[in-house]
Amino acid sequence: MKKKILILAGGFSKERDISLITSKSVQKSLNESGKYKTRVTEPDGDLIKKIRKFKPDVVFNALHGRYGEDGYIQSILENEKVKYTHSGVLSSFYAIDKEISKKIFIKNNILTPRYIKFNFKKKFNKFFFLKHLKKKIGFPVVIKPLNEGSSVNVFICNSSNILKKMKRLVNYREILIEKYIPGREIQAAIMGNNKLGAIELIPKRKFYDYEAKYNPKANTKHIIPVNLSDRNYKKIMSIALKAHKVLGCRGVTRSDFRFYNNKFYLLELNTQPGMTSLSLVPEIAKYKKINFIDLIEWIIDDASINR
Repeated sequence: MKKKILILAGGFSKERDISLITSKSVQKSLNESGKYKTRVTEPDGDLIKKIRKFKPDVVFNALHGRYGEDGYIQSILENEKVKYTHSGVLSSFYAIDKEISKKIFIKNNILTPRYIKFNFKKKFNKFFFLKHLKKKIGFPVVIKPLNEGSSVNVFICNSSNILKKMKRLVNYREILIEKYIPGREIQAAIMGNNKLGAIELIPKRKFYDYEAKYNPKANTKHIIPVNLSDRNYKKIMSIALKAHKVLGCRGVTRSDFRFYNNKFYLLELNTQPGMTSLSLVPEIAKYKKINFIDLIEWIIDDASINR
């Protein structure tokens, strides 16, 4: 009997296109193995009906962003008592909320950039706001939505352009404003309770934004193995594993770091890393002699074991 895998794809977030690419990669790999019966579906109003009709052994959650990796879809899958990949309800919710995850990191002595949360509904004096930011955080800063992924609507700002940039995020009720940390961009992947590996990114753009992540023409340079001392390599992987554990994650996660002044700053943790041709976790896995189908099968088996 072939194991039945229902792949959730698309969704309603700004990362919809990336989710669709991930789902195609996953389905193609599973179909080529000959061991699985797969079906791709949108998380629409008929999802529960589709789950009950198809009766999957495992749901592969290939959704990204809001409603896909924030605990929402996980709650539905839990209610249907179906096994699913990646992290559960609470850990997904904690990880995607940048303020909550930062509070958890700080409580557990994980270094993360200083920040404040800004609410667009509150009236503020522009002069005193800029003065407060300069004193509390210091420019330059990074502004970002509280619960988006893939660096969607993330901007590096200084005191002269932050108010203009913030207008582009006004549709979000709240945003995060954090200290911009220069230095090297290094990302570390965890696989279960094991330290999978790390990769360094050198984008030609200002930072590793949405365009740098998903446009091959952006020519972002991927460096693996990362040029770190043994001590620092062990340190970044230990921090990534600690973050994975304190958020209660399972499956595969990827933590995004800045390395500056010999310190690792954890920016955020991604509970559902992409599985596209440009995605970092498959690239790290490949370097560690784990091919794509083995990675996908491990994720599926992990869902079966942990449910």
